[in-house]
Amino acid sequence: MVDTQKSKKDKGLMFTAWQMVLLSRPVHWVKNLAIFAALIFSGNLFEEGLLVKLFWGFIVFNFATSAIYIFNDILDAKSDSLHPIKKNRPLAAGYVDKTLALAISLLFAFIAVYWSSALGLLFFLLVVTYLVLQVLYSLALKNIPIIDILIIAAGFIIRVFAGAFVVDAHLSVWFLLCVISVALFLASGKRRAELNTVGASGATRKSLTKYSRDALNSYVTMFGNAAWMSWSLFTFFESPKASLPIWLFLAELSRTTTINKLLMITIPVVIFGIMRYESLIFAGKSEAPEKLFLTDKSLVVSVLMWTGLVVWIIYSGVSVQTF
Repeated sequence: MVDTQKSKKDKGLMFTAWQMVLLSRPVHWVKNLAIFAALIFSGNLFEEGLLVKLFWGFIVFNFATSAIYIFNDILDAKSDSLHPIKKNRPLAAGYVDKTLALAISLLFAFIAVYWSSALGLLFFLLVVTYLVLQVLYSLALKNIPIIDILIIAAGFIIRVFAGAFVVDAHLSVWFLLCVISVALFLASGKRRAELNTVGASGATRKSLTKYSRDALNSYVTMFGNAAWMSWSLFTFFESPKASLPIWLFLAELSRTTTINKLLMITIPVVIFGIMRYESLIFAGKSEAPEKLFLTDKSLVVSVLMWTGLVVWIIYSGVSVQTF
């Protein structure tokens, strides 16, 4: 009898602990990997000091994003309970007390702000900016059409700039254009998929009532095109010069086999990834982009292939320029 009661108690504690983990939404931390972009494209990925410093920046953003997600879930608990997917979130389902959740959110925000100050003033200012912007989003801006998409996209852009500030890397205008385009593509795709999930009634999000399906379709298409085109321009203007013997040998064979724009070989992979993601968007399966990039086999393969090609081209003996 005692063993049975103890078993139930342990199970309850384990369940509560798991709900606390889910409350922080660790799956969303994958978006914080954008902080490493500047390090990779600057050619300094394997400089241990910079990599370690940026890793701590990644941890800081994990605390910051979790703080915001918890705060947003506290505000949206009632509406989330009406959502076919979000109703299972810890706060919407009533598994976690709101007062405790608020305390955790404030603690995470404090840790992020305090820790960010050790990584530089500009990084600190961006973390504070991110937190303030996202709080405003949670309180009101998420209900304003178009503005809500811009705020979501701004979150991705801030992550990239934050990483650049930590390692003091230069970001080319073409790369920034690509980052902005991809961020807007993911943000508009998120809204388009939400429309499929909850319908035009927007039962769980007021801004959805202001969007038409055709308008969101056009946003997704426009920013998807902008994303692969801006990446193409980046590879054309910023690709490192070939210096490995194999590339030089090919150049000696014929002018036709001369390779000066190695990063351009990644363009088909990018186009495939965008096409795949768009197909998932219009099928209503992309409300949480970060989950798709972890679970959809085609997207996982394309992302890994793109990352592998980029790292190989930049670090396998080619002469790295300043990005």
